[in-house]
Amino acid sequence: MSNLLRGVNLYLVGMMGAGKSTLGRLLAKNFGYGFVDTDDVIVKAAGKSINQIFTDQGETAFRQLESAVLAQVCAYTKLTIATGGGIVLRQENWGYLRHGLIVWLDVPVEILLKRLAEDETRPLLQDSNPEAKLRSLLEQRQPLYSQADLQITVTGVETPEEIVIRIVEAIPSVLKTQVSPHQN
Repeated sequence: MSNLLRGVNLYLVGMMGAGKSTLGRLLAKNFGYGFVDTDDVIVKAAGKSINQIFTDQGETAFRQLESAVLAQVCAYTKLTIATGGGIVLRQENWGYLRHGLIVWLDVPVEILLKRLAEDETRPLLQDSNPEAKLRSLLEQRQPLYSQADLQITVTGVETPEEIVIRIVEAIPSVLKTQVSPHQN
């Protein structure tokens, strides 16, 4: 299975609660790849939680850290990378993401709300109306997410393993378009 991607990194993008970390770990195992969650790397590097970074330094500082982590991660190969939901907001990040295969986990707001209902660790959801906030974020980010190589719509009835199978089965259709003209 690992020769399918030829060592190219797999980047998972999508909203918070889309399942990037869960699916990323399963995909990494499937491909014999390493797994990196950019949020985990940021927390380790900063020595504080993402909530604390947002509180102490603001979202702009967090986004700068996120870009720096992505720049370092993209230097490696054979990784499945779960990115933060807002990583698509900075143009410079697309330069890094394009080094690999980008998979957008497209999850309806209703499912995201259920998954995030008890989650106190999301600074952007510390809002009086989390549903409106999620809808607003998705509306802002959707045109950016849609630039991914592959869009996987998550219905909420499939298991993570079933979604992984769908992703793996869809990858060859995207890779064919990325073959250089010299490989006829």
